[in-house]
Amino acid sequence: MQAHRILKGRPVKLAVLDFGLFQVHANGRVIGINGFMIETDAGETVLIDSGFPVKYVGDVEAASLEDKLGAFGQVLDLGPQHQPTPQLALMGKAPSDVDLFILTHTHIDHMGGINDFMHAPMLISAPERALPKPMYWGDVQPYDWPDRDYVIVEGDVEIGPDFKVFLTPGHAPGQLAFCLNLPELGSVLLTSDAISRPAEIDERFEGSWDAKQGLHHAQRLMTLADQTGAFVIYGHSPEQWPTLRKAPAFYS
Repeated sequence: MQAHRILKGRPVKLAVLDFGLFQVHANGRVIGINGFMIETDAGETVLIDSGFPVKYVGDVEAASLEDKLGAFGQVLDLGPQHQPTPQLALMGKAPSDVDLFILTHTHIDHMGGINDFMHAPMLISAPERALPKPMYWGDVQPYDWPDRDYVIVEGDVEIGPDFKVFLTPGHAPGQLAFCLNLPELGSVLLTSDAISRPAEIDERFEGSWDAKQGLHHAQRLMTLADQTGAFVIYGHSPEQWPTLRKAPAFYS
């Protein structure tokens, strides 16, 4: 089904979930792998992204070799505690509490739980869902699309009061970003990999799936942030990651 107002309540709690650490070989950049849990005043729980596949917890070297990930970088820290279920548990939530699972895009460090939370609809963009298989990594595409309930985003849409979703292709064909309004903090912009870090804008998204679109949508998001005074949480900012409140702490 197409995306519409599927949430009844307004966001009241935003938790940053810690799905581990990764180092990029090209520049030595150490990045956090994040996800988010959002709770509404109607008692709804939204999970955004799900980190690496669970096989990386069991044997990171074998998993990296199988996926050819070593050509790009290496997983530095990824234990059982960095999976969605224990991260949700830090917030007093179980997998069964998830009412909506959102996948920002289908790269390996975001889609590890694509076959989890099957009771909940999964929100994803139309361009991403139209791919023959989830992107995963490079020419490695081991996953098929699961047989589950999909909520398809075809453009910018408000899926609930004070909860906007933006279609921002560039990093990936169907990259999503989000803007929430929290009772105390106010406007919060979650760029995901539409802007992995501020310097990416100056670099003009070199090496992205579509650099021109990436720059266009990044500028659009930053204009929105300037207009609303939003607190911006970037997708993989080495400088910002250590400063963020992480579960069980949260923003409200």
